[in-house]
Amino acid sequence: MKGMLLSIFTLLVAISSCTQQGDQNPFFSEYKTPFGTAPFRKIREEHYMPAFKEGMRWHKEEIKAIITNPEAPTFANTIEALEYSGDQLDKVSNVFYNLNAANTNDQMQAIAKEVAPLLSKHSDDISLNDTLFQRVKAVYKQKDKLSLSVEQKTLLDKYFKDFVRSGANLSPKKKTRMREINEELSVSSLKFGENILKENNAFELVIENEDDLAGLPANVVVSGVEAAKERKYEGKWVYTLHKSSMIPFLQYSGKRQLREKIFTAYVNRGNNNDEYDNKAIAAKIAALRAERAQLLGFPTHAHFILDKNMAKVPENVYKLLDKLWTPALKRAKAETRELQKMINREGNDFVLEPWDWWYHAEKLKKEKYDLDDEILRPYFQLKNVRQGAFDLATKLWGITFKERKDIPIYHEGVKVFEVKEADGSHIGIFYTDYFVRASKRGGAWMNNYRDQYVENGENVTPIVTNVCNFSKPAGEKPSLISPDQVTTLFHEFGHGLHGLLSKCTYPSISGTDVARDFVELPSQIMENWALEQEVLKTYARHYETSETIPDELIEKIKNAGLFNQGFKTVEYLAASYLDMDWHTLTTTREQDILEFEDYSLNRIKLIPEIVVRYRTPYFRHIFAGGYSSGYYSYIWAEVLDADAFQAFKETGLFDKKTAKAFRDNVLSRGGTEEPMVLYKRFRGAEPNIDALLERRGLK
Repeated sequence: MKGMLLSIFTLLVAISSCTQQGDQNPFFSEYKTPFGTAPFRKIREEHYMPAFKEGMRWHKEEIKAIITNPEAPTFANTIEALEYSGDQLDKVSNVFYNLNAANTNDQMQAIAKEVAPLLSKHSDDISLNDTLFQRVKAVYKQKDKLSLSVEQKTLLDKYFKDFVRSGANLSPKKKTRMREINEELSVSSLKFGENILKENNAFELVIENEDDLAGLPANVVVSGVEAAKERKYEGKWVYTLHKSSMIPFLQYSGKRQLREKIFTAYVNRGNNNDEYDNKAIAAKIAALRAERAQLLGFPTHAHFILDKNMAKVPENVYKLLDKLWTPALKRAKAETRELQKMINREGNDFVLEPWDWWYHAEKLKKEKYDLDDEILRPYFQLKNVRQGAFDLATKLWGITFKERKDIPIYHEGVKVFEVKEADGSHIGIFYTDYFVRASKRGGAWMNNYRDQYVENGENVTPIVTNVCNFSKPAGEKPSLISPDQVTTLFHEFGHGLHGLLSKCTYPSISGTDVARDFVELPSQIMENWALEQEVLKTYARHYETSETIPDELIEKIKNAGLFNQGFKTVEYLAASYLDMDWHTLTTTREQDILEFEDYSLNRIKLIPEIVVRYRTPYFRHIFAGGYSSGYYSYIWAEVLDADAFQAFKETGLFDKKTAKAFRDNVLSRGGTEEPMVLYKRFRGAEPNIDALLERRGLK
């Protein structure tokens, strides 16, 4: 919710209450920065709690003004007033939660714990307020008589359903229980994510003997030296559980026992029976979600979540997963046999284990296609890949990206770009934060510091960020990334474009505020261009010689496109099944985490050579993120993006008309209409799964 205009009296009271703090706390005054970006250099940890409390107080005053309005409820004085309320609270929340994910510390985490129950209560005070709900309901009942635009109808429908889904129709006793559940969930989810970060940072594979570096490429050795220096280990090498460190080690280390050590540490995060153990927390979260769903009249948490997604019901998700699982598992078993033959052929007598897969798959790819990541990395200098993504957006939509040195940043590794239309008009601001560090949670994501919306006839432009965890420059070498990381960069850039190119009126349905199983379409379609020959030629240049990637290598990339797809698909689908199984529980009894996980994975007959992509104790997406009952979204959206990209293949990779249709009907429309309506308007028909099966070699 964004801030509506306060009454003069309320505004004067609010200004008076924080005059003493205004000069010191940057959240209490207008940002004097380009485009209203956050003044990071002025923000200190002690500013957050006063700003949160003041933001909640202001928001309560705004809600009170809506409730006590003597006029009959209308779309303007109730729905729009709600939509534009909470500006001051958003101002601090957007900065705090972005930084708590990207550049946290003990003090920030302590603040997060302190404020979580306060924000939960504040949210419940609004969504469970019966007087407010009655005003919303009164407008909703008139919806067919009101002259509302499509976007206004969507917003009204969203508010009414959100109130109902938050418990507005519950009895007083059940509302009290709902509040208790929401507070417990907010604190538990926060703790779950914090534990994973601490587990990631706690483990170090310290190598003292140079012989133990056998097989590691020079750049991986250098990164180990740099990591050791950061930790004050002179003359040693260090590898961590951050994927930019762990995956290359698993791919190339000839020391099987060391591969086992780092892999085992990774898959046991949150499962070590210590202060960072997540088993009890995950069990509690799943049970509370089941109870909340039943309070609201849904059979399970999955039914509750999917009710507003494209999938609608769990049966549709399982149906999609089942279609893919059988051919994917068959392919993975064939890959297992091929890897085992390689192991035996090399004179080894051990059975393939999960910590062997990356190593022998990389060797097999080299053997079959004369290709491995280390051949390609020199052509994928990070800054060139980023520029390649920018240039692609320019080709498709005419938009440009210009670095701004005058906009404050929160860490030296962050870059800022102003995004403009072809005619030079301002679109928004785009931050990139690409390098791994201990203060950043794992993974890659996009978020907003400010949504795009329109208020009082003025377009408020978006401020968007992309955060990744790529290796920093090591020694004399710049940051060189793998092909998988190239697609990650393009993926998050797609999310960024979804936020930047939004042209909506209301903030809660603009940009990436869409159904969870639709939000991955704009990101995943961008991956399609990343390794296409015409695009590669624009950015893939050898970091030493500036030589453009040769056609021979591009052909090898294409030939190896289906390699290891059984493994990749199975480990992902297994996690999707696990998510759905956790959230189709009808019991509110806390489960034995490991027993339930075994049951779930045994049910689908996951082979022992492959570990589910995310085990329960570190499945952040569903226990500390927004993907509960939604991890399937990536494959659901892949059906959409494979079909959507086919439109570009039919008309040309950079066809302006097709690109404009995608921008006008998908990228710019946010959640203003049903996702399938938007998709069909772009493509002319619903998507077909065949393009996905063919792309993954499963047809």
